Amino acid sequence: MAQVLYITANPKSIESSVGHRVGQAFLKAYRETHANDEIEKINVYEEDFPILDGDILSAWEKIRGGIPIAEMSQVEQQKINALNQCIDRVASADKYVFVSPMWNWSIPPRLKAFIDSIVVVGKTFHYTENGPVGHLIGKKAIHIQVSGGIYSQDPFTKMDHSHPYLKQVLNIIGIQNVEVLYVEGHGINREGADGIIRKAISNAEKHAITF
Repeated sequence: MAQVLYITANPKSIESSVGHRVGQAFLKAYRETHANDEIEKINVYEEDFPILDGDILSAWEKIRGGIPIAEMSQVEQQKINALNQCIDRVASADKYVFVSPMWNWSIPPRLKAFIDSIVVVGKTFHYTENGPVGHLIGKKAIHIQVSGGIYSQDPFTKMDHSHPYLKQVLNIIGIQNVEVLYVEGHGINREGADGIIRKAISNAEKHAITF
């Protein structure tokens, strides 16, 4: 039995979001073919999670100085404990499904904040003289990336700072097996949008079966 963490980053409703629709199709097909697996959902626009701020940075500095968490301020203790719980929650999963739109050629800000909260030295990776070494070894992920334009192929691949970033940061924390499903072009091809979305849903269902 595998633990699956389904992470979405879109404040829109399922009905008004192409990404949500494709992601839901993925989940449905996954449940049908992996009946024993457990799926936990996180929508970073609906769920609170610890965001890096001055209190957490101060607490980290104290930890590096050898100060126990019990001797920190109440606010620092609360935020560090919440951050550690968030990291443990993510690290305990075996598979990760990210569903996100491309906004301004990058990932949504709440997803970036969520990533910053789980990519933590000493928790999900550590540094060596040869570079960072990830702790989440043997896990896998898929990224369903949605964009109205086409960025998976030239001439606009250099403008995609969304999937390449997510893939790199997942690699850093040890997740080397990262698939991607591009859902793109429906914004610039209005007449063909329905066909593009139907094809994306079909592709999502196929990916789910083997994921």
